Amino acid sequence: MKIGVSGATGQLGKAVLGFLKAQAADAKIVGISRTPNRLETQIECRRGDYDDPASLELAYAGLDRLFIIPGSDPDWAARCRQIVAAVDAAVSVGVGQIILMSDVGARQETRPSVGAAGWLGEQRLVTTAPCWTILRVNYFVESFAQESRLCLREGTLTELGESRIAFVSRDDVAAAAAGLLVGHGHAGATYNATGPHSVSGSERAEAISRIAGIAVRFETATMEHLSGRLIAAGYPEAYLDVVIDTKQKCLTGAFDIVTGDVERLSGRRPTSFIEGLSSALGDGAEITTTPLP
Repeated sequence: MKIGVSGATGQLGKAVLGFLKAQAADAKIVGISRTPNRLETQIECRRGDYDDPASLELAYAGLDRLFIIPGSDPDWAARCRQIVAAVDAAVSVGVGQIILMSDVGARQETRPSVGAAGWLGEQRLVTTAPCWTILRVNYFVESFAQESRLCLREGTLTELGESRIAFVSRDDVAAAAAGLLVGHGHAGATYNATGPHSVSGSERAEAISRIAGIAVRFETATMEHLSGRLIAAGYPEAYLDVVIDTKQKCLTGAFDIVTGDVERLSGRRPTSFIEGLSSALGDGAEITTTPLP
C-alpha cells in the first residue's frame, strides 16, 4: 500500500509521517509538499503545490490513500481554491481513498470565513470522490499556547465570552490521522478529533496561571475592543480576520464538541487540556507579571 501525506512539511504533517513510519512498516510512505527538499530522505518525496494543480496530479498519482492537510493561507478565498484543487487532483488521478482534514467549526455560511473553506472542501469531496473520509479537528491547544504568551505579558485573557472549547493536541490529531490511513472501515465516515473535555474561558485563565506561576485574570470584551487589543499586540493584519472569525465561532459554541474519536482511531488516551498546554508552553512562557503565592 502506498500512503501519501499532502502538506507534509508542516508541524502536523511531520507528526503524521512519524506515526506512519512507526505503524506501517510495510507501507510505502510518500511525503508531499511544495518544498519537498525539506522532507526526510528516508521516504519518497514529491512536489505538490496547492496553487499548482498540475503538480498535485503528479504528486498524487499511484497513491492508495491520501491525507490532505489544507494550507494556512489567511485569505478564505485562497483556502477554498486550494482545498478544492487538492480534492479534484486526487479524484482525477484515482487515489483509492481520500482523507480530508477539516475543522469542527466548518459550516455552510454565506459570509466569507475560514470555516467556509472547510465546508466547501468537504462538499467537493463527498460529491466527487468514490471513497472518502473527513477528519474534523478542534481548536489546537498549541495555537492557544501562542495566545497564552500574550496573556502572560498583559496578565489578562480577553475573550468574547466564556466560549467553552475542547482543545486537541497536534500529536493526538496526527495519531488519529495515521490510524485512518492504515486502518479499515472508515469509508464515508466523518470524525471529530477533540480533547477529552471542554474548558471555559475562566478555566483557561486559571490553567495559564497555574502552569506559568503568575496571575492571569479572565475578562470578556466586545468585538471592537478585542480587535483593538490584537492590533496593539502586533498581530499580523493578514491573520487578524482569521483570529476574529475563530473567536466568533467559539462564542457560538462551534468548538464545544467532545467525542471519543481520537482514542477510537489512534488507540491512545487523548491529551487533556492542562497536559497539552503545559507541554506547549514549556519553558517559553514569559514571566512578566506578579507571581502567584
